[in-house]
This record gives sequence, structure tokens and C-alpha cells, in this order.
Amino acid sequence: MNPLDLLARLGRLVLSVMASFGRVTLFTLDAASHILRPPYYPRELGVALLNIGWLSLPVVGLTAIFTGGALALQIYAGGARFNAEAVVPQIVAIGMVRELGPVLVGLMIAARVTSSIAAEIATMKVTEQIDALVTLSTHPMKYLTAPRVLAALITVPVLVGIGDIIGIMGGYTVAVQNLGFNAAAYLQNTVDFLETRDVVSSLVKGAVFGVIAAVMGCYYGMNSGRGAQGVGRATKGSVEAAAVLILAANFVLTGVFFSI
Repeated sequence: MNPLDLLARLGRLVLSVMASFGRVTLFTLDAASHILRPPYYPRELGVALLNIGWLSLPVVGLTAIFTGGALALQIYAGGARFNAEAVVPQIVAIGMVRELGPVLVGLMIAARVTSSIAAEIATMKVTEQIDALVTLSTHPMKYLTAPRVLAALITVPVLVGIGDIIGIMGGYTVAVQNLGFNAAAYLQNTVDFLETRDVVSSLVKGAVFGVIAAVMGCYYGMNSGRGAQGVGRATKGSVEAAAVLILAANFVLTGVFFSI
């Protein structure tokens, strides 16, 4: 292949990525502006809070408890090689709160909520319900996007906090029941080792991941193609984009909070 052709393809790819990033950024800013300006739709916000927050608790809880238990087993097995089994409480706590809790909750929300939002809005577009909203002088961004983004911003940090606690308790249960740790000493080590910065970083990550998940679902739903294939592509693309952006944002936020 001609080197110039290869360079041209690379240039088109970079321009396409940058254009997509610009469109998503403008979409996010537009959603934020609609969140801050009336009119508001409290019923839509309530439904979004229920769907994103309450109905996500089972999958978040199950994911966190099994992850915490598996993490305790892995740390104990690895620490035994260096006679450092006693570090299980500290490493489980920091691993769950700093990284695994926020990331796993974010990915679960991307799988469950982002796909649902994208499919719902894309179907509304295909069936011309969004056009009907415009006909009724209701802004689609105000009615569909703003409540979902605001609900994710509120509920996902709460889910992350709950997931952190359940994950730590999963590690605690395995350590006490299977590995012979003292229950009181385990909990005391966990409390002594965690810092305020660890908890704050976890909740901030949850807020950012929630916004990413909701924005990606709304963006792909609003920009879906026509027909069943368009809905399918929008749903698949929204989950892929949300998952990648959540992992990228986690890397950036980890560097911001723990670069010292």
C-alpha cells in the first residue's frame, strides 16, 4: 500500500474520532443546560431514579459481594507466598473503594441502564414519538435526556457507596468464615486503613461514570438509524462507548486523586 494512502486513512480515522468526540461533548453540554433551566419534569425524573437506582441494586449487590469474596481469597493466597496474609483487610478495602467498586458498578450500569436508555429512545425515534414531542412543543432533550442524566448523577454515587460496603462485607465474610480472621480485628483494620480521600474518589468516580452511562444511552438513542437494525446498532454502540469511556475516565480520575 502507498504510504500516502495509509497516512490518508489514518488522518480520516483521527478526524472521524475527533468529530464524534466533539458531537458527544456538545450533546453533553446541551443536556447540562437543560438540567439547569426550566421547565422540569419531576415524574420523568422519578421514573429514571427508580429505574437507574433502585432496580439496579440487585445486580450491583451481587456483583460487589462476589467480587469482595474473590478478592479476599486471591489476596490471602498471594500474601501467603510472602507471609503477608494479614494484609487482606487493608487490600480488600482499598481495592474495593478505590477501584473495583466504582468500576464494576459503572460497567454494570453501562450494561443495564445505558442499553435500556438507548433502546427506549431509539425505538421512540423509529416510531416517531420524538417527532410527536416536538409537535407538542416539548423539547426532546428536556423531556428525555435531562431527567435520565440527572437521575444517573444522583443515584450512581449512592450505588457505588453501597457496592463498596457490600464488597468489603463479602471479603469480611470470606476472611472470617474461611480464612480464620478475627471479626473485630478485621473491621478495625478496614476502618483504620481507609482515608477520606479514598471514599471521596469513589463517589466522584460514581458520579462521572453515571453521567457517562446516561449520556451515551441518550446520545446513541437520539442519533439512531431507522428500523430495527438502527435500534440494535444504537444499543450496541452505546454500551461499547460507555464501557470504554468509563475505563478511560477511571484512569484519568485515578491519576488526579492518587498521583502524589
